[in-house]
Amino acid sequence: MNHKAGFSMRAHWLLLALLIIPGASTQAGDQDKTNSGFQALPPPPPPPRNYRPPSPPAESTDRLPAPDISIKTQGKTRYEEYRIGGRLYMIKVIPAMGPPYYLIDKEGSGQFHRSNVAPRVSPPMWIIKRF
Repeated sequence: MNHKAGFSMRAHWLLLALLIIPGASTQAGDQDKTNSGFQALPPPPPPPRNYRPPSPPAESTDRLPAPDISIKTQGKTRYEEYRIGGRLYMIKVIPAMGPPYYLIDKEGSGQFHRSNVAPRVSPPMWIIKRF
């Protein structure tokens, strides 16, 4: 018997076994459900007479507040300052020559770090408590 014929025969037996076994386990499972001793749960009680379900929240397109942007110029360099709630969190620096870059305060500490890539997605960095 060559190698390819042996593999093909084993594949056929495996396929046949996979088709037969699930049917046998389904029949055994049906018998277990009826003889298992568990009882069906009673239906839930009706809601109170004066019950009014809460209205769904109004959908808002402005989930995050829009940042306040102030533009300042110093020589030929332009600075765009982004604030939310009065706190400066990002500065876009547009030099006269060269690509723009960003200074980002990631922790809210006032320490800005340079980034050459515009922030697309910012992970939530909530301030739980300030000391």
